Amino acid sequence: MKVIILSPEKQLYEAEVDRVVVPGEMGQFEVLENHAPIISTLVKGVVSCFGAENYALEIQSGFIECVNNTINICVEL
Repeated sequence: MKVIILSPEKQLYEAEVDRVVVPGEMGQFEVLENHAPIISTLVKGVVSCFGAENYALEIQSGFIECVNNTINICVEL
């Protein structure tokens, strides 16, 4: 899957990953390959991406969109 993490100022991260874990409003959830399309708000916590290299980013808020194995995450730091 492809993940792109953006802030209002710039693109923070882009990579091919196996899974992404995000802090959703109703609790932490994981996005895996072939996940159903989803749009969700994010709350304060850590966005974690797992693949060839792991990446973690602490956020204040944001939202996630997942469609056709592409994950777009817009965050406030």
